[in-house]
Amino acid sequence: MINNIGPAKTIYKHLGEMGMNAEKIGFVGLGRMGLKMALRLVASYPVYGTDKSVSLKQSVQEQGIIWVNDSISLAKVCRHVFVVAGTENEVTEIVFGERGLVSGIDSKTTIVVCATVRPSYMRALAEQLSQNKYVELLDCPIARGEMAADSGDLLLFVGGDRGLLDSLEHLLANFGTDIQFLGPIGCGQVAKAVNNYLLWTCLTASIEGLDFGERMGVDRERMRVALEKSSGANWAMSTRADDRPALWAEKDMALFLSEADRLRFSVPIAGQVREAIKLFKVDRHLERAPDLEEYKFPT
Repeated sequence: MINNIGPAKTIYKHLGEMGMNAEKIGFVGLGRMGLKMALRLVASYPVYGTDKSVSLKQSVQEQGIIWVNDSISLAKVCRHVFVVAGTENEVTEIVFGERGLVSGIDSKTTIVVCATVRPSYMRALAEQLSQNKYVELLDCPIARGEMAADSGDLLLFVGGDRGLLDSLEHLLANFGTDIQFLGPIGCGQVAKAVNNYLLWTCLTASIEGLDFGERMGVDRERMRVALEKSSGANWAMSTRADDRPALWAEKDMALFLSEADRLRFSVPIAGQVREAIKLFKVDRHLERAPDLEEYKFPT
């Protein structure tokens, strides 16, 4: 059962009695999240994968994933393809590039976009792909981080056709315990944008509060433990998100603010959060995320 609706882990017995399922699954993007998601499926399905970092090839193969050299090769053999990329430009290249997915699709294929992108980008992508009679598209950004990916407990924000989602539940449930259907294409990305805005708001407020308490003479860790039991508790604090580099925080806030600006919708707190994130990263000499760029599709 899809979940707005409750836990979706009606994980199908790993076909132990039936053997390996012939349904071929592809992953483009085998980084920290994509690889963990793919590995949740290798016991039950032939899983194909590719990544721009060719150095991953040996490690990926040793873990049971069938390596292919590019997206076009993957599209030629896989019925369902998951795109786990960091930026809109990467998604565009994966889908429409010279060796991209659409160049290899000649039969019914589902593309599941697990990247975090602007809702407007997702809707434009759907419009562009609507010209291809073979492609079905699902909007499926993921949340809860690497530990949840390891354990198969990701949260999936889904936008698209409900019937298509139903047909993919047996795959999604292998790495997601909560599958939240939000509506048509783009709605999953709207929920992810709001989720990230709230996450980074909580993170920056938690850092500021802990810094203040420390300056006032309270041990930082004692205060954290106490606050985790309080009405001020939040996920960012309890998972110690302030101890991690928060690579995508700036990109996430730029994405949120870009869409709000496009709508002429005022989000004054979000602007302050973006500046607080910048200060947090500058103070800790942390890597800056790639800038948000204007997208364009091939004509």
